[in-house]
Amino acid sequence: MRPTTLRALKRAAELTRQNRLTEAVLIAEPVILAADSCEGDEILYWLADHVTDFTDEKRDATATTLPA
Repeated sequence: MRPTTLRALKRAAELTRQNRLTEAVLIAEPVILAADSCEGDEILYWLADHVTDFTDEKRDATATTLPA
């Protein structure tokens, strides 16, 4: 994943935790839409692995991950 994409996703997570969802979407959506299929897969897995970055909650240790 490109560093700029990762930075945008992290910023979107931060804004989401601050209840600034509209701003978070404005930052994350363009990089997600511009991603090729390979980077899109990386984004999908990153989002699944970092869901608690957006919710600020503890993730259930028994939760399943996305299939390979």
